[in-house]
Parts: sequence; C-alpha cells; structure tokens
Amino acid sequence: MDTSVYVFAEDLAEGVDQVLDRITGYGAAGVTIAVTSERSRDITPHGVTRVTVRHDGVRVPWPDGGRLVPPAQPQLPLGELRQRGLAVHGWTVFLRNPALGERHPEVTIRNCFGDRGSPADLCPAHPDVREYAVALARAVARQGFDSVVAEALHFSPFSYERCAVPLGPMDAFLFGLCFCHHCLRRAADLGVNAEVAREECGRIIGGVLAGDPPAQGEVTRAALTAYAGPEVVAYARARSETVTTLVAEVSAAVTEEGSRLTFTDGTGAAKGYADGLPPAGLAAHDAWQLGVDLVALGDIVQSVAVLAYARDAARVADDIAAYQRSVGKDRGLRAVLRPGAPDIAALGETDATDRLAAKVRAAKAAGATGVDFFAYGLAPLNVLARIKNSLG
Repeated sequence: MDTSVYVFAEDLAEGVDQVLDRITGYGAAGVTIAVTSERSRDITPHGVTRVTVRHDGVRVPWPDGGRLVPPAQPQLPLGELRQRGLAVHGWTVFLRNPALGERHPEVTIRNCFGDRGSPADLCPAHPDVREYAVALARAVARQGFDSVVAEALHFSPFSYERCAVPLGPMDAFLFGLCFCHHCLRRAADLGVNAEVAREECGRIIGGVLAGDPPAQGEVTRAALTAYAGPEVVAYARARSETVTTLVAEVSAAVTEEGSRLTFTDGTGAAKGYADGLPPAGLAAHDAWQLGVDLVALGDIVQSVAVLAYARDAARVADDIAAYQRSVGKDRGLRAVLRPGAPDIAALGETDATDRLAAKVRAAKAAGATGVDFFAYGLAPLNVLARIKNSLG
C-alpha cells in the first residue's frame, strides 16, 4: 500500500535530512509537502520552535498575469526532498486564503443577508477565483510533483469566532450558503429560483437570531426540505455544478503540466476534526453540503483523499467503502489518518499502535489504495513512531 506523511514547509527547519530520515524510518514511501501556507499559530512539539507561526502564501514560482496574486513564501527545497527516492506530493490549499480575501473582499463568500463571511473563504463561483485556482494548479504541477493534493477546492463549511445564539446544524448550513452575484446567477441558469432560496434562508436564520428555537438533527436533504423548502435544497444542490466544473478545469491543468490531481473532500474534517467522534452520517453521503458531487468527480480526478478522522476503525472502513461506491473502484482512494490525539485515545503505546494498525487494515480492506498520516510537525515523535508498526 502506498504511504506518505504530511509535512509543513516550516517542519524542514529541523533539517531536511533529519525529517526525511524519520519519514523513511517510519516505512513511508512519500512525503506530502505543503506548497501553500495558511495563517496559523501551531504547537509544534519537536520543532525548532515550540510555537510555529505560519503565514499566507505560496512556495513555488508564481506565473505572470491574473488579478489574484498570493503572497510569496520561501520556495521549497525540492531537489533535497527528491534525493531519497521518495514520492513528493504537492499539498495545495486552493480556496482558503485570508490574505487574498482581505485584499479582495469581493471574491469571498456572501451570505443571505449580503454580509461577507470569513476573509479566508474564497467563492468558487467567482471568475477571478476560478482563474486563480487554475493558475495555482499549473504553478504547482509544473514543479514536477508526483501529484497535486488539492485541499479546499470546494465551498467551505460555515465558521465563526463568536456566537452567543444557539444555532442548529441546519441553521449553520443555511448561514454558510453563498448568495453572491455569481452563485445566484449560476443557480438561476440551472432553473433554480435563487431569490426565493435567499429569502427563505434570511427568514429562517433571522428568526433564530431573534429567538426562535434552532432546528435539531443532522443536515439531510429530506430534513432540509421540510425545514427550509424545496428551493433552498435545489439551490444547495446547484452548487455542485460550480465545484465540479472548477475541479475539471484544475484537473485538466494539472494533467497538461504532467502531474495528476488528488481531490481532498473536506467533509471528513468538518465532521470529525475536533474530537475524532464524527456524527452518524458518513462523510461521502454529506459531501453535497460542500458542493461536492463524488459521482461526477469520479469521472474527473485520478484519486480522492478521504479525511478519515475517527477513533473507530469500523467507522474508517465505512467511510472508505462509501467513497468507493461513489467514485468507483477504478479511482484511487487515499485514507488520511491521524496517528495521535484525538483519533487515538489509548491507555499505552502498545494499545495506541494497535489501534492505529487496526485503522490501517480497515482502510485497506475497505478499498483504500494509499494511507497518509497527518501531520509530521503537529505530532510528538513517540506518536509518529507508531506509523512504522502500524504499517506492519
């Protein structure tokens, strides 16, 4: 089974040779290196600094032209990374970029009230964003990566920093829908009454903000139809055309540059990132909420990365199997596992390694063709050491 370890560019400050020695020692066949950086402050247990500050930007040469130009970060030492014979994959975050959103707020998500959301969330329907995504794909692919691993190449889940009003899952979903001019027009072109959908979302969310009880239960199309009406559901489903066509353009650009695209569906992270305890609905079944049509993407991309953020090996297997049913058996599936907390809650190292090994076996048995581990810089060394024995 193909394997890799996710690595942030800042991790290489420990020394490229030291990082690669460890990764090869774990038995991994590749490294998935961050080509783009996102603004964050991370605890890095074995880094040169114990708190690492990351900044927005891209770490490969940027082509001339285009209105959206990301900040430049120091370029990756690709020659050194390739010396060991490891596969080198370019981990690329596409539509989550605070620097671009702050500089060009008109390309970010706009909710049903006309408010701009997070500056990090670029709208995939906006023509400038689509041009930027294709340019980024080309810039990464032409560096000779074995694959371009695309993250955030779809709509983003709803997020906020403070909220004193209880929102149910369906309220949060409606709040996160984009009603910018471009999204409204694309939905209308597909026969959706987009203005009615926007008005209904505003009415429902406005009521909750005014004190109405929030809706309970998971977001399903049936529940959403009963809660918000058929036009809202039709509007939400229409977003898949926006995402599918954008992924097709990005995939074509990557292929033309001699690489291949691995599409990462962020649904698994939205469900299980915080505690490794995702709710009952499988990620593949809920991907439509981010505008992801897995059946359609199965005809476009070469492989799909599944964020299998769950404590339970059986849940990992169920998620992988559901993705395989959607994208087809001829497409590669890469299970992304976390070797430590919160997905591995164990009483000792032997138990922890056994739990990780069980998830690796479960992913493989369910149809995964590769297993990747997230992430080198965030996990303690004793946690990373579990990878070797888990691969058996």
